[in-house]
Amino acid sequence: MRKTIVGLLVLALVGALGFWGLTSPAAYALIRGNDPVSPTPPAGSMRQPNLENGRTLFFAGGCTSCHAVPSQADKLRLGGGYALKSPFGTFHIPNISPHKQDGIGSWSTADFVRAMREGVSPDGRHYYPAFPYPSYQRMNPEDLADLFAFIMTLAPVEGRAPDHELPFPYNLRRGLGLWKLAFLDGQVFRPDASKSTSWNRGAYLVNGPGHCAECHSERNAAGAIIEDRRFAGGPDPEGRGTVPNITPHPSGIGGWTADDLTTLLKTGETPNFDTVGGPMGAVVANTAQLPDADRQAMAEYLLSLPPRQGFKKPE
Repeated sequence: MRKTIVGLLVLALVGALGFWGLTSPAAYALIRGNDPVSPTPPAGSMRQPNLENGRTLFFAGGCTSCHAVPSQADKLRLGGGYALKSPFGTFHIPNISPHKQDGIGSWSTADFVRAMREGVSPDGRHYYPAFPYPSYQRMNPEDLADLFAFIMTLAPVEGRAPDHELPFPYNLRRGLGLWKLAFLDGQVFRPDASKSTSWNRGAYLVNGPGHCAECHSERNAAGAIIEDRRFAGGPDPEGRGTVPNITPHPSGIGGWTADDLTTLLKTGETPNFDTVGGPMGAVVANTAQLPDADRQAMAEYLLSLPPRQGFKKPE
C-alpha cells in the first residue's frame, strides 16, 4: 500500500511538472521554433518605420473599436476600458496607448511583435485570445513594426482597465499554453501565387489585421474557430443575437457585387438600402479610413470564399 501511495504521488508530481512545462510561454515558443527569451527583432527592423502603412494597418485592424476609451469622442485615445462580455466571462480591454506605466509606451518593437504573434506579454504571461492573436499571427514582422510605430505617435492616456472577470477555470492563465498548442499554429500569411495581387492583399487584410473571422465564425467548446464554419456567421459572443454570414451563400452575401461590398466597407450601406449598426458600425468607421484599393481587395477576397450556409440559432 505504501509503495502504491508513493507511486501515485510520483505520478502526480510528474503530471504537475509536465503541465507546468507545457503550459509555459517558453514551451510554446520552443515548439513553434521561436526564441522564448528574446524574440528575434523583425526583419528590416533597422529601417525607418513606414507610418502611413502603420496607419492603414491600424484602421484595417479596427484598433479603436475595442481599445478607445468608451466615454470619449476621440477614438484615437487608446486607454481601453471596454467591457467585452463572452461565454467565458467579461474581458476588460486594456490600455494600448503610449503611456509608459498604464499603456505600452515602455514596450520594444520585439515585445509588440511577440504579443501580436504569440499572445505573450513582455513579462511572460499568456494573453487571452479575446485579444485576437490567432489572426494577428498572420501579419508579417515589418507590418507589425510599422503598426507599433504608428501607435507610438498617438497620445498617451492615463489609467488602466480593471482585471478580467472570469470564473474558474478560465481565470487560470497558465492553461492557455495548452490552448495555444492546440489552436495557434504560428504561421505568417503566405501569398497564393495562383491568385491576383489584389486578391492576396484582400486575403491578408481579412485574415490578418482585419481578423474578420474572429466575429463571423462559430466556435467550439474551447472557444476556437470551427474551421468549416469560418466566415459563415455565428452567435454573438456578447449575447446580442447572431453575427451574419459573410460568405457568398444566399444566407450571407450571395448575390452581392464587389461594388456592394466595397460600399458597405466605406459607408455602412447595404444593397437593400439598410445601414449596419452596433459593432459593425464601429468596424465601418475604421474601414472607411482605408484606401479604396484595400476595400476593393477585401471585397474581392470575401466574394471568392466557399459559400457556406449561415448559422441558424437553435430554437
